Amino acid sequence: MHVRVPVERLQGLLGTEAGLSGAEADERRQRHGRNDIVEAAQPTWWMLARDTLRDPMLWFLLGTAALFAWLGDRTEAVILLFALLPLLGMDAYLHRRTQASTQGLASRLATSARALRDGRWVALPAHELVPGDLVELHAGEAVPADGLVQSCEQLLLDESMLSGESLPVAKQPFVAGAAADASRHWMAAGTRLLGGTARVRIAYTGGDTVYGQIVRLAVQGSHARTPLQLAIARLVATLLVAAVVICLLLAGIRLYQGHGIVDALLSAVTLAVAALPEEFPVVFTFFLGAGVYRLARRQALVRRAVAVENIGRVTCICSDKTGTMTEGRLALVRREPASGLEEDALLALAALACRRDSGDPLDAAILALVPQADTRTAPLRVFPFTEARRRETALWPQAPQAALAVTKGAPETVLDLCALAEAARADWLARVAAHAGKGHKVIAFASRTVDAASAAGEEPSHGFVFAGLLAFADPLREGVREAVRACMDAGLRVIMVTGDHPGTARAIALEAGLGGGDPVVATLQELGDGDQPLARVDVVARAAPAQKLDLVQRLQRQGEIVAVTGDGVNDAPALQAADIGIAMGGSGSQSSREVASIVLLDDNFRTIVGAIGEGRQLFRNLQASFAYLLMVHLPLVLSAALVPISGQPLLYLPIHIVWLELLIHPTALLVFQDPPPAGHMAPVVREQRATFFGRRAWTVIVLTGLAATATVLLAYTHGAAQGVEYARTLALATLVLASATITAALSGLRSRIARLVTGASVASLVLLVQVPALADWVHLRPLGLLDWALAVAGGLLGGSLAWLFAARGAQRGGRAVAMPVERTG
Repeated sequence: MHVRVPVERLQGLLGTEAGLSGAEADERRQRHGRNDIVEAAQPTWWMLARDTLRDPMLWFLLGTAALFAWLGDRTEAVILLFALLPLLGMDAYLHRRTQASTQGLASRLATSARALRDGRWVALPAHELVPGDLVELHAGEAVPADGLVQSCEQLLLDESMLSGESLPVAKQPFVAGAAADASRHWMAAGTRLLGGTARVRIAYTGGDTVYGQIVRLAVQGSHARTPLQLAIARLVATLLVAAVVICLLLAGIRLYQGHGIVDALLSAVTLAVAALPEEFPVVFTFFLGAGVYRLARRQALVRRAVAVENIGRVTCICSDKTGTMTEGRLALVRREPASGLEEDALLALAALACRRDSGDPLDAAILALVPQADTRTAPLRVFPFTEARRRETALWPQAPQAALAVTKGAPETVLDLCALAEAARADWLARVAAHAGKGHKVIAFASRTVDAASAAGEEPSHGFVFAGLLAFADPLREGVREAVRACMDAGLRVIMVTGDHPGTARAIALEAGLGGGDPVVATLQELGDGDQPLARVDVVARAAPAQKLDLVQRLQRQGEIVAVTGDGVNDAPALQAADIGIAMGGSGSQSSREVASIVLLDDNFRTIVGAIGEGRQLFRNLQASFAYLLMVHLPLVLSAALVPISGQPLLYLPIHIVWLELLIHPTALLVFQDPPPAGHMAPVVREQRATFFGRRAWTVIVLTGLAATATVLLAYTHGAAQGVEYARTLALATLVLASATITAALSGLRSRIARLVTGASVASLVLLVQVPALADWVHLRPLGLLDWALAVAGGLLGGSLAWLFAARGAQRGGRAVAMPVERTG
């Protein structure tokens, strides 16, 4: 990859050690702006209120609560007002998310820098740097802006937060007139020096840096309402309009029939209490809270409500490699000592070639395995690693007149220092190639004895005895292979996205089991431009941050519902654009956690599988609850309207409506909370319809409601000859038993709470009907055995069609839920 050197910004400065004057810096700052890579506008209460007031669910809940309060039903009004609290809290949290995200992005950046100004080195705030500044950096410091390496010594750079590459990167000085190779000459804001020193000529500042471009991509997401909020708002609005029309119609008919204004008003108010669909937003809010809690129990912290909605419909997971599928650290995986040398002896010799202050993860990995290295004496001299020599040598005192020279470096370089037969050399190189094919980083070691006096001379360059090889790798996380297999079994597409070399990426993919053991590895350039369909690919290698974002968007255009996992700043744009952004809570950067909608608290890829299973079950539960509400409210509203319209007295009095609502609310909220089946995840359903219920599901819901209505009306007609209270009692008993039948069908009575709530509903019916004092209080009459038989038969018949809905949902794995997903990018 090449970067464009801004010659116009660096005119006369490339290849020189000149700095800027104060006047020049001021003029460049006026032209290019401050080095503010992350800019975050402070949120205001007005901005928060403005975003919150755009929520249609808020207005519906306020309006419905006001209506119930006007009707005198204060209990319902209070319930609706309490349901506002989590929605308001969610809006406030989402409003703050962008601010918190940019603060997290800023935490990775340098706050100060040492620059050459007016001929002397001065410490400056990082935001005062301008293109053309010469900056000096030391080990452990962050790079404050993008630029070219002017000069360096023993430079090792940590670019993992931008490139995803876990290994340190060596850089070389840029030669004026040559093409700037980003992998060799370029240093970017957000990276950090692991070792050595460097002088960098600043080329890009602020939003022009790679980091600044990532920030813009990461914070451009919208605060659109969630799909379920919009869909439920539309459903509730439709039902509300229908309820108002029926109430007005009923009031007009009662007046026309000559029943008077009081009767007409009472009829309309009673029907309104039964017909107003206030349960739907309450159930929705409650189920979201339950989903957040259950995902948290699986170590998945939900930060955005849309995650609870979308995670169950994920069809593709794009996973970062470093720190997500792997542990994000170097580990020694193989020791190959030369003949006559033990593995422990090779490791001890390797420790002599390492320095604790180098910042090199390879040195740290080796020294961690050799505790006695802490107590050794200091070396006589160290010849540090350079890109030109590709090795590092340390001289250790061995005897009064001798020293032990230990060298480490690239295998080809170290082998050239040793006197080996051609066949032996070829054998070692073949081993190196085999390790490289597995994605291992291989270091060779050799030693020789030299005269102690030579320690003050040049580095030994021949006569070494080859000691062997050490192979390192970023190990696969525990449980990742099993999680990948579970995803593939369920039809979930898994794509590993990494900045690594294709060979290294393929090795990890093989270990993880991607592609069924035969992963297809490609770069996005090899896959064609963004308008072409994305071919089958299991690994995307050499992926830059913008390319990860492009991959997500291409998959979404193909109809995939994409979850992206990641832990670095480089993952932030893709996490933001994905339908579900999943960050690592332990090893991940703050910016990735703030941008993501879900944070894995245990940093375990397999947690995603459990979270997706929970998400799918949540949708099935929510669908069952809404189906129950519709199936029960249809006979309640229709019978409450049709009986008085026919000229008969009111079927339900206000006390009956309150009782029925006390049965319906806990049933809808508590009964349909089934956990996902243990050890099983339903197959992926690629549904194209953007509806809450499919056409067949709506058919079953309406037919069930009509069947229950018919049995209630037949029961009322049958009992009318014995008086209004008798007919009312028989109709109410039939409706409550139909509700219990529907509950049993949709829930299967699998949970204790389902059996308890259903039993309590039937028990309340028996008590209010058969206990004379209670029956008189609620204007009912006790029923005989034959009457109960008729009510039970009517209830079973009226609710029996609900079994078709439950059976179809089980067969299709909940695919009747096919909501559109929120695109946040």
